[in-house]
Amino acid sequence: MPKILELEQHVADLIAAGEVVQRPASVVKELLENSIDAGAGIITVEISSGGMTYIRVTDDGCGIAADEAKTAFLRHATSKLRDADGLAAIGTLGFRGEALAAIAAVSRIELMTREHGANEGIALTLEAGEVVNMSPVGCPEGTTIIVRDLFFNTPARQKFMKSDRAEASSISSVVLRCALSRPDISIRFIKDGKTEYHTPGDSKVESCIYSLLGRDIESGFIRAEASDETVSVSGYVSSPASARGNRSYQFFFVNGRVIRSVLLQSALEQAYKNNLPSGRFPSCVLFITIKPGDVDVNVHPAKTEIKFVSEKQVFDGVYYAAFGAINKEREKIAGMNGNEAEGRQLTVTDIIEPVGTQGTGGKAHEYKDGNAADETFKAMRVDDFRIARVTEPSVVYKSSKSPQLSQKFATPDNSMYDYSEFTGFMPSVPPYRVIGEALNVYIIVEYNDSVWFIDKHAAHERIHFDALKNNSFESMSEALITPVICRPGHEGAALLLENSGFLDKLGFTVESFGEDTIAVRHIPAEIDIGDTESVLSEICDLLKHGGVAESSKTDSILKSIACKAAIKAGRSSGVRELESLTAKVMSGEVSLCPHGRPVLFEITKSALDKGFGRL
Repeated sequence: MPKILELEQHVADLIAAGEVVQRPASVVKELLENSIDAGAGIITVEISSGGMTYIRVTDDGCGIAADEAKTAFLRHATSKLRDADGLAAIGTLGFRGEALAAIAAVSRIELMTREHGANEGIALTLEAGEVVNMSPVGCPEGTTIIVRDLFFNTPARQKFMKSDRAEASSISSVVLRCALSRPDISIRFIKDGKTEYHTPGDSKVESCIYSLLGRDIESGFIRAEASDETVSVSGYVSSPASARGNRSYQFFFVNGRVIRSVLLQSALEQAYKNNLPSGRFPSCVLFITIKPGDVDVNVHPAKTEIKFVSEKQVFDGVYYAAFGAINKEREKIAGMNGNEAEGRQLTVTDIIEPVGTQGTGGKAHEYKDGNAADETFKAMRVDDFRIARVTEPSVVYKSSKSPQLSQKFATPDNSMYDYSEFTGFMPSVPPYRVIGEALNVYIIVEYNDSVWFIDKHAAHERIHFDALKNNSFESMSEALITPVICRPGHEGAALLLENSGFLDKLGFTVESFGEDTIAVRHIPAEIDIGDTESVLSEICDLLKHGGVAESSKTDSILKSIACKAAIKAGRSSGVRELESLTAKVMSGEVSLCPHGRPVLFEITKSALDKGFGRL
């Protein structure tokens, strides 16, 4: 058996460097975090050749004392940790004291630093971890560190590096994330002599997002906030309409640290579960603040993965921050749609000029509004009711998508009629035309220069889902003359009975009917009796899964009920049903089914003309 020997220090340093410094982006991350920990307000990162030959990080932080400069490059030398107790509540980005030693072991380094208030600075040159030169130098307060020829002494590592472009892209991503994490710091990134981006450092998250991600991304974000006694979440999430085809714009920061977290990603995406189609993902820039003692950052050499003492609280914080933001956005849009239709309110004094009388009895009398000469009203007596309508509306709408008029008007008194007043919605011709339905699935609508197809099942399903949710999850139930007997098995029956209170809210009343059987006495009014067992089976499956927010479970159950209650594809619909569904979709009230699929599809006239060779 080979003898056990202690490794030479140089070899041990190279092994340690391999854990911390995997590529040029690793170097930039560690140096950037050091600058942030040093209290810098301005940081500049400059690279050449993908960072393999040249990396320079300059900051205006506190600097390093001249007599401590050499110590900074020793393994486990740090100013950020003093004893074991400090590991329980780490408040800095760095703390292990490995970064500078690991970087120095596989590169050539130049350091210039001056402590705040010092008359002069110190310059150090190191090669493969060894100091080869040290002398006083005149330099600005703060620190500049240059890393050259990365992995020059470990050629085996170089063959694992990607192209300069790929490595530069990885560095750009690291700098961008660090810059997003600290809107209060102005960070500039220069690649091969050209400034890629520069944040203002004005402490405004939206300014940082605009500078780094661009106007299109920033304009699609909405404010998100949630907090309790242990976790605070703030930042921005994307509106459902601004969802993307991947997760590349999801940024999470815990106590200012850039992290990767499947837990937080899952919490975010569950909040969008009813609002995004499959294959679309939300974006976010979210800052999670938690007590340092409630999070363990010492679980990964690169410090990009962490553990939470209470995963559920953190999950709920992110979930409800995003969920609340989405709901506020929907309420805002709904409010705007409700105010879009801008008609003129008419009163008795508006109608002053009769324009003619045509006979008596059930015949019509016409009157002109003296203040709006293009609007003509007809009033006729039909038994004991008076009907009024606009025959030539000249009302201008802000949006033709929701042409609703709530108006008040009256007909003047004359020998034929008693003076009366009518208050209500004035009928108006919608700006679209319902042509019919195709394949007993799709409603066909002509609107502007397009033909629109509405998935009637998906639209109806959304209407039911929203109605169920707006009723605080309490569904109207129907009593069954003969109970439905379901056999979900021992575990399933026990689970459903344990959650009987929750099922009551949904409209189900269940009771035991044997060890593995339940009797259902009431069901939601929205579903058919034949769907009872399948809906309860889905509910049972959802109740079995932990780690999901209660509101998310409820949403999934309500989706199942709404789906069963909706018009089934393949069933022919009457004209009124088609027109009712169309009105809700074309008004913008319904845009996605509860599962996130679109309910509306457009084919423009130009596309049709092109297909028929008319262009």
